[in-house]
Amino acid sequence: MTSKKWILVGLIVAVIIGFIASGGNDLLTLQNLKDNQQLLESWIGQNLVVAVLGFVAIYVVVTALSLPGATIMTLAGGAFFGNLYGLAAVSVASTIGASLAFLVARFLMRDTLRRRYAETVAKMDRGIEKDGAFYLATLRLVPVFPFFLINLAMGLTAMKLRTYALVSWIAMLPGTFVYVNAGTQLGQIQSTGDIVSADLLISFALLGLFPLIAKVVVGFIRRRRVYAGWQKPESFDYNLLVIGGGSAGLVAAYIAAAVKAKVALIEKHKLGGDCLNTGCIPSKALIRSAKAADTMRHANRYGLESVPVKGSFKNIMNRVRDVIAKVEPHDSPERYQKLGVDCIFGEASFVSPWELEVKHNDGRTERLTARSIVVATGGKPAMPPIPGLQDMNPLSSDNLWELDEQPERLLVLGGGPIGSELAQAFVRLGSKVIQVEMGDRLLAKEDDDVSALVKKQFEADGIDLRLNHAAAKFCMEDGEKVVYCDHKGERARIPFDQVLVAVGRAANTAGLNLNRIGVETRPNGTVPVDDDMSLRYPNVFACGDVAGPYQFTHAASHQAWYAAVNGLFGQFKRFNVDYRVMPWVTFTSPEVARVGLSEAEAKEQGVAYELTRYGLDDLDRAIADSDNYGFIKVLTPPGKDKILGAVVVGAHAAEILAEFTLAMKHGLGLNKILGTIHPYPTWNESAKFAAGEWKRAHAPEGILKLLEKLHGWRRGKNQRRSSATTNVTH
Repeated sequence: MTSKKWILVGLIVAVIIGFIASGGNDLLTLQNLKDNQQLLESWIGQNLVVAVLGFVAIYVVVTALSLPGATIMTLAGGAFFGNLYGLAAVSVASTIGASLAFLVARFLMRDTLRRRYAETVAKMDRGIEKDGAFYLATLRLVPVFPFFLINLAMGLTAMKLRTYALVSWIAMLPGTFVYVNAGTQLGQIQSTGDIVSADLLISFALLGLFPLIAKVVVGFIRRRRVYAGWQKPESFDYNLLVIGGGSAGLVAAYIAAAVKAKVALIEKHKLGGDCLNTGCIPSKALIRSAKAADTMRHANRYGLESVPVKGSFKNIMNRVRDVIAKVEPHDSPERYQKLGVDCIFGEASFVSPWELEVKHNDGRTERLTARSIVVATGGKPAMPPIPGLQDMNPLSSDNLWELDEQPERLLVLGGGPIGSELAQAFVRLGSKVIQVEMGDRLLAKEDDDVSALVKKQFEADGIDLRLNHAAAKFCMEDGEKVVYCDHKGERARIPFDQVLVAVGRAANTAGLNLNRIGVETRPNGTVPVDDDMSLRYPNVFACGDVAGPYQFTHAASHQAWYAAVNGLFGQFKRFNVDYRVMPWVTFTSPEVARVGLSEAEAKEQGVAYELTRYGLDDLDRAIADSDNYGFIKVLTPPGKDKILGAVVVGAHAAEILAEFTLAMKHGLGLNKILGTIHPYPTWNESAKFAAGEWKRAHAPEGILKLLEKLHGWRRGKNQRRSSATTNVTH
């Protein structure tokens, strides 16, 4: 905390101490007010201006510092100044005091919260920007909520001061009037409970519905404003139009067809998108072939004779294509047409928020309308603007699968999940792989110990790992492809045969004509969506890689549910997307699987946690499979078994993680996992053993010591009886 903040805190503490020491608690009571009413009325009659100014000043201090007595002072305003002047004085003073409390809370704590909980604060700020005034008005209108808490809580948000002051002043007027008016009848009040009856509280609660009604009205006005200048069709061709036939688009179309909506799916290439054709499926097929090669090369681990691996790279790639062909029927046009989806092959662009122009692959052009439209156009590999890179005919996760000849020397740019998976696959298949990463470690989003274990395995596999290397220039030298990298102030020269670029992804938005409907994309091409996945207009949605923030197939499917359901039924009820439990896996060897917070994230966000660690080298099944390496880490709140996050590094990590993901989703703690029977010997036993490590660390030591004494006492008692019996026998 800065010195200015400490000074302010000291000043506030001093005023509070002074208030208590001077008997402020005793002065600002109903009985004291009634006892001194005549004396105060006489003095005020002679010093009206000074009295009003003094009253306002004291009220501001009491409200700003959340001191007890605001209710009594409101009564005093009515008792001494009447309804009109009392209401004016109290409403002005209370608004100024509330605004000061708001500013003090913001000055002292907002920066700290934003630094520690950046993502949560950003989400809260977006909600406040959109509906904060309505929430504030609702809270102000219902006196059940302590106003001083509202002042402090709102100060931690990004609400503008003028909005806060204006809404507070207007919304507090009804309640202020009730108390000021009661003050004019001070002699009839025996306690503050006489002021607000049960009926009046119910009336206030009903009054609190007005902001909600206003929210509906303003929402209607906003929709009218955003749709201004557009002519809505009188009828529609479809209930839902989906652009993009990847994971997100397929799920959205499937949901719409399942509830009997008329839906069309527009795709310019093949259904299945990146996941089927260039991503998840082909990469995992290649990784499996690489793992088989590694097993043969190290068969001595299993008591067999290791053999040199000889194989045709063309055959391997043919197998990859066969795998794609076998999975393809799951995403085929025939299947979706049977489900009730109209599959259209072509390119779509926006004409209006309800209308698309579709250029069919056969050359035809038509316009289609729908009540709602979902953009699910996916993403593509990003190409960094490095001089000379394009001249190298770079490979990416898009065109890699067209290879029939294996690169002898493969340069991989990027140390993230895609680059790491493919680098390890190719080195195990026999290529010499040089992996260049500009950061100081692989898998930068994971914890340091996770990156270290993967790095150790990569070096054992023979990958030439170049960390802290930033590719600066590509060129041809004497007929050889070369990249120059900046490394600690020096230039490193690396020759290669082919380069695979895996430095991130960009969204596919070109050709959609989003400018036509006033939608601007972010630098990486993604579009800004609200929590309900809507895109500027309440009937236009986006999901999957084109929306972000996660670029996983399962995240795309998750978002697609919200986009489809809100698109079809959003006029009645809308659902906000929930990212609280989002697992992901990097399919290297060892696999890296994580859900929830990592250690680094917990520290960055200031989340208190305990760490439980279990080594997979202790697991019987891992030992039997000769895969006894890796670990499980689980983060829990201090003293509690609630799972904040879990990471599994090792063989079968993806499958082990599923148990932790399920537990987090349904609020199950480590005790529940420990109490679940796991078959032996299995990899999933490791989840139970990790829970057991947590339990041992939280064993009740005091009770255990008492039990130890109890058992010792019982053994001693039995021994005396046994000795006595022996003596009698002899």
